[in-house]
Amino acid sequence: MKKILYFVIICLLVTIGYGCSKEERVGLIADPNAPAPSPVTNVKVESKPGGAILTYRVPADPNLSYVKAVYEIQPGISREAKSSIFTDTLSLVGYGDTSMHEVKIYSVGKNEKASEPLAVQFRPESPPILSSFEKLAMIPTFGGVNVSVENSNQANLTIVVIVDSTGRGTWAPVNTFYSSSLKAKFSARGFLPDEKKFGVYLKDRWNNKSDTLIKVLTPLYEELITKNTFKEVKLPTDTYLFVETFSMPKVWDDKFSYNIFATPHTSKIPQWFTFDMGKKVVLSRFKEFQYHESPYTGASVKSFEVWGSDNPNLDGSWTNWTLLGTFESFKPSGKPYGTTTADDVNYAITKGEDFEFTDPLPPVRYIRFKTTATWGGTAQVVITELTFWGQLAP
Repeated sequence: MKKILYFVIICLLVTIGYGCSKEERVGLIADPNAPAPSPVTNVKVESKPGGAILTYRVPADPNLSYVKAVYEIQPGISREAKSSIFTDTLSLVGYGDTSMHEVKIYSVGKNEKASEPLAVQFRPESPPILSSFEKLAMIPTFGGVNVSVENSNQANLTIVVIVDSTGRGTWAPVNTFYSSSLKAKFSARGFLPDEKKFGVYLKDRWNNKSDTLIKVLTPLYEELITKNTFKEVKLPTDTYLFVETFSMPKVWDDKFSYNIFATPHTSKIPQWFTFDMGKKVVLSRFKEFQYHESPYTGASVKSFEVWGSDNPNLDGSWTNWTLLGTFESFKPSGKPYGTTTADDVNYAITKGEDFEFTDPLPPVRYIRFKTTATWGGTAQVVITELTFWGQLAP
């Protein structure tokens, strides 16, 4: 008797479950003959830089599946924004101007039938490429030009530097940089100290383009400082000890990957090391290459000072040393610690971080590199390579 009772109960549960699942499936099947849902109502527009936020009242229609907005960001280039029935907001992005624009809003049924469009007009606030262009600057620097930009919206911007290669309006690209940082500086180099016409403009990820800032500039003279005369100097108070085979001279051997200078894990921060360039130099800039296995992490240098001397005190004190510059490592992506992008890796490892001395400097022969912080807060410091530019002193 109990077996019969159990069998009846199981059959009832299966029947109920099948009935529920069948009812659910029926509810999900679109009726091809159902009319299009009613349009949204009570639409409000809040303009944003390069776009807008639309809010509205969703129609009480059981056939409604979603709401969409159709709009043009440029003539002939359309975009769509969609939202489910569980929200009342649509975000419009991609505008490159502050002109009046029209957006059409549709309610779409489960059978993909769309309501009559509800047209709304609005004027976007100044997009990032325009607001940033107002604060775009370009000045001559050693071997090229320096470009700086303020990006208050932290938008993904492309900064394109061009040059009139013939002097007759034959423009050619020089360098392209990418940034979403609040403030960024880039240098396009490789030019002789001859007067040239340079230009720079901005693009966003929707291919909107700003005007072009054009200036006639003369790059400052510099030359690569050869490293064949560089020598290690071991002064008291310096951290010149190393782990395994990763000694200081690897900083100037023009070899990369595992050819690094790595100080012991038992070192202390701040720490510094000294080397002799073998000649007097008025320095203009330098590159510091990070370790390829740990860009912007671990023992890679985050902040540091560069000091110079023509006659260092043998007791290791800071007497006769001049502070040439204080520097901070720059991460192009601005991503948090532990997250690096291809642009970060390219800048820190392939190209090398670019640092420029801003003040007029005295000629120096000896360099002291003082690390004040590493990206990972480690006591160990790891540097792959240092390369300098400037002018040889008479």
